[in-house]
Amino acid sequence: MTDALRTPDELLTGLPDFPFESRYREFEGLRLAHLDLGEGPPVVFLHGEPTWSFLWRHVIGPVRDAGFRCVAPDLPGFGRSDKPVELGWYSYDRHTASVLALVDSLDLRDATVVVHDWGGPIGLRVAVERADRIARLVVLDTGLFTGHQKMNDAWMRFRGFVERTEDLPVGLLVRRACLNDPGDEVIAAYDAPFPVAAAKAGARAFPLILPLTPDSPGAGAGQRVLEALRGEDRPKLFLWAESDPVLPLETGRRFAAALGGEIDHVIAGASHFLQEDAGPEIGRLIADWLG
Repeated sequence: MTDALRTPDELLTGLPDFPFESRYREFEGLRLAHLDLGEGPPVVFLHGEPTWSFLWRHVIGPVRDAGFRCVAPDLPGFGRSDKPVELGWYSYDRHTASVLALVDSLDLRDATVVVHDWGGPIGLRVAVERADRIARLVVLDTGLFTGHQKMNDAWMRFRGFVERTEDLPVGLLVRRACLNDPGDEVIAAYDAPFPVAAAKAGARAFPLILPLTPDSPGAGAGQRVLEALRGEDRPKLFLWAESDPVLPLETGRRFAAALGGEIDHVIAGASHFLQEDAGPEIGRLIADWLG
């Protein structure tokens, strides 16, 4: 049995602009949560580090209202999903397997995958491994990690901070990566899934499992996904924040070009967590594109 924590439900109720009830499924002995809202062709929203499905609350509305089924999982270690307490439990392979299991168990077909941050490496890999189910891709401020990418000094300092900080300040990390302060209630909602330091292993693990060399775990898989997406013609929509200090706009342009596309919309007045800075706008852009 995996040693895991479960956030008490009462800590995750009454959150601002988030009236949604989660559904649950089993994965490797864990209870994992996801939102499943609306009817129509499925759209899967994948969060990254250190967020959860709460991140998509303002994006989902316009997409659901345009006639789409919106599915937003909480990755293992995040949100309403169970949280293994060992850093070593978390890997690129395991996170990908958890989303593959969701896509298969819900029998999603002709689906669109919307990815952000670490949701990108996971969701883009799912799109390659389930190409018969995933028909379109929407890409926001993310990348693929092959071990060839150079991480800047600021990111390496962040990695070192995460490695030595068991009680990671999750809400503060989110706040600093928004252009506009989302307010104390919203930041509390990002802290809420992690009532104790031991629950933060998943949030700490993501920076530590990012492959820094081509022979690091996960690098080969990232390279295979990149090569597969370069050689295909599925429709792709690229949205990028104008003022992302983590993945700047020029990085986004290079990534879009590597996947055979270009940035379709630069989101003004937005930083890395562009869903907080411009959620309804992003939702409308996705809905219009899908329509």
